Amino acid sequence: MKKNVYSLVLMEDVVAQIDQLAYQMNTSRSNLINQILAEYVSYTTPEKRMRQVFDQTIRMLTDSGAFQLLMQPSDSTLAFRSALAYKYNPTVRYSVELYRRQEAAAGELKVTLRSQNNSLILYFLQFFKLWSQMEHLYAEGAAFQLESGRYIRLLRLPDGVGSEQLGEIIADYIQALDDCMKLFFHYLDQPQLAAQKMEARYRQYRLAGTPVI
Repeated sequence: MKKNVYSLVLMEDVVAQIDQLAYQMNTSRSNLINQILAEYVSYTTPEKRMRQVFDQTIRMLTDSGAFQLLMQPSDSTLAFRSALAYKYNPTVRYSVELYRRQEAAAGELKVTLRSQNNSLILYFLQFFKLWSQMEHLYAEGAAFQLESGRYIRLLRLPDGVGSEQLGEIIADYIQALDDCMKLFFHYLDQPQLAAQKMEARYRQYRLAGTPVI
C-alpha cells in the first residue's frame, strides 16, 4: 500500500506523548499517527488487520499452556517458543510473518530449532520429512522448504476468511504441528509408532474442518 510524505504542524507535548506510546507499542511515530488517523476515519490499515490476526493467534496458543510468547520484533511478525522433551531442554521457535498485501498468500511460518546438537538436528529433519509427507497427502498444494534446522511454510489465504478467523486457523496449524513434533520425540525409539501417532493427530486436525492454509 503506497505511502507518501506529508508535513504536519503538531504541538511538542503531543509529539512527546505519541513518541512515548509508540515506544511502548514497539512501533514508529509515523506508523502510530497513521493508525490513530485510520481509526478516526474507520479505515482498516494493514497493521490493524495484522494486529487482529495476531491477537487471536496469541489468545489461542497461550491458552494451551504449551507456548511462550516472545517479544514481537515488528508489527508484521509474531514469535513463540515451545519446549521439546529431549536432553539439554531444546526449544523450537515458531515465527509467523504476515504480508502487508494479502492476495493468494497470507504470510509464512518459520520453524527453527534452537540447538547445535547434530543428533537433534537430524531428528528435526526426519520429523519434517514425515510432516511434509502428510502435508502432501492431506493439504494439496502446500508450499514449503526444509533447510538445516529450519522449516519454512507458506501460509495460504483461504477464501472469505476474516482477520480473527485467520488467526484461529494459524493457531490451529501451529498447535497441530507442535503436537505432532512432541509425539515424534516421545516415540523416538519406535519410529513406526511415531509415524502412526503423528498421522492420527494430523487427521484429527484436518477432520475438524479447519480450512487448509
